[in-house]
Amino acid sequence: MAKNKKGARETIQLKSTESAECYWTVKNKRNTTERLELRKFDKSKRKHVIFKEKK
Repeated sequence: MAKNKKGARETIQLKSTESAECYWTVKNKRNTTERLELRKFDKSKRKHVIFKEKK
């Protein structure tokens, strides 16, 4: 029997702490219950900054 395609995965938006830049990604809600904070490249600032999960 096939499993549910969507399951525990959810599409989330990561928002930059220093500008209006955004990234879209997918996370597993069962394994990662807290909000994500990733260090990614901000194109407008041209440096790496922290991106936080937006609700």
